[in-house]
Amino acid sequence: MKIVNSIHCFHLFILVLFSIPVVSQTLDSTNLPIVIMNTYGQTIQDDPPITIFMGIIDNGQGHMNHVTDPYTNFNGEVSIEIRGSTSQQYPKKSYGFTPVDGLGIPYDYGFLGLPYDTDWILYAPYPDKTMMRNKLAYYMAQRMGHYSSRAKFVEVVRNGQYLGVYELQEKIKRDKYRVDISKLSPYNISGDSLTGGYIIKVDKTTGSGTEVWYSSYDSDVFFQYHYPKDNIMAPQQKNYINQYVDSFETALISPGFANPITGYRKYANAASFIDFYLLQELGRTVDGYRSSCFMYKDRDSKGGKLTMGPMWDFNLSYGNANYCDAYDTIGWQYNFNTICSGFSPHIPFWWNRLLQDPMYQDSARCRWEQCRATFLNTDSINHWIDSVATFLNIAQQRNYIKWPILGVWVEWNYFVGNTYQEEIDYLKMWIEARSKWLDMHIPGYCNPVGIAENKKLLKLLIAPNPSNGNFNVTFNNLIRSGSIEVISCVGKMVYKEALINQTFKQINLKDISPGFYIVKVLDGENILKGKIIVQ
Repeated sequence: MKIVNSIHCFHLFILVLFSIPVVSQTLDSTNLPIVIMNTYGQTIQDDPPITIFMGIIDNGQGHMNHVTDPYTNFNGEVSIEIRGSTSQQYPKKSYGFTPVDGLGIPYDYGFLGLPYDTDWILYAPYPDKTMMRNKLAYYMAQRMGHYSSRAKFVEVVRNGQYLGVYELQEKIKRDKYRVDISKLSPYNISGDSLTGGYIIKVDKTTGSGTEVWYSSYDSDVFFQYHYPKDNIMAPQQKNYINQYVDSFETALISPGFANPITGYRKYANAASFIDFYLLQELGRTVDGYRSSCFMYKDRDSKGGKLTMGPMWDFNLSYGNANYCDAYDTIGWQYNFNTICSGFSPHIPFWWNRLLQDPMYQDSARCRWEQCRATFLNTDSINHWIDSVATFLNIAQQRNYIKWPILGVWVEWNYFVGNTYQEEIDYLKMWIEARSKWLDMHIPGYCNPVGIAENKKLLKLLIAPNPSNGNFNVTFNNLIRSGSIEVISCVGKMVYKEALINQTFKQINLKDISPGFYIVKVLDGENILKGKIIVQ
């Protein structure tokens, strides 16, 4: 299926960029929390950050918030600056901010009930007129069992001027409640402490200003340090993570790449690569795999392998970009280098190569089928979209009075809906069409493992398999009263939990030792057994 839209002309961008009026709009009350900023007469810039006042009104779920209410969530100063790369061209700006005390020293704070931290973002949805594509991608990743940025919709007022609907969200960083890996100080330059944790990314250099290093196999693929920052990393640390990535790529490109012991799995958390691949392909974000493509590595003593994620930057996904086939519901996003050969950075060769591994193929196929049977079911996705649209209904009307871009092409929209509902309908239609294409074309064969000890047709599906200890067990029949166990190859039980009216169980055994395990499900007279490989 290909969805056709009539607006493709670049000259319209020039017209729109300079002709969209900014309409005066006031805010009295809302069901969303209200963020009020007073810049003390200063202008918020890209750099350096400035200190301003911020107050947040949040009277709790089910209660309206009024601009005249007391600041019930936060009342203090923050250090703030404009953030983003290409998004800075839009008139509705995004901001990065940190709470600071009277001396300008940052401190941790839990905005709107989110876990305490110093680094926060006010993200401004603009080309995504549903205002939910990022949040949808993060929701899907969370349902898969991964960390992804938590976010709350808010409405923002700056110096008495209404700015519209924003998302107050977590910035990607190392933290117990974010990317939970070991802290790495400049003094950790040997032994196990040198091996983690690191957060790196494949990304454009615009807006980052950080040091890069290049893939040994494609000079148009370059990596950046995200944590620790490049200016505080010891040379030994840079050398370690550079060599680790190079070892992974070398193993992946070698003839024996699929060997589960000596191939790419020696360096990579294959389950995370599978989930990343599935979500990138479903969203078909035009920047997928090659921009804001995060990955991390913990210490070896904690099973540290290269792990994909967190997911980030999906505003031009789900059919919202009009170039490089990103609008098309058919075809593979990992073939972007062929579709749009002039773009840099390239997508790493990893994704095509991984799909040449039959075990990877089959595990990805099983994982897709498992997710499609649950939260990626079309009805489930549509329910999530409709519930968010209902929650934003009144606020989005104010937002589009302030920013009258409904029915107007904004770079790089493929579809232009005349109303908010048309934008919502298009999003649902596109995801349904894309999902059905993936149903037909994701390679591999999913053979549910399981041995029923009587003749009842009861099957057990374990995915991803191999796993890092986080995996999901799905049963094709409802288990009304039973239990699930994980048993080591020497017969030691490492996990047991009751099952009551369930068809699905998510298991998290983060500290489990690598090896083969038996997953045993008991349902009355039925016993199902399946194998799981933990890497």
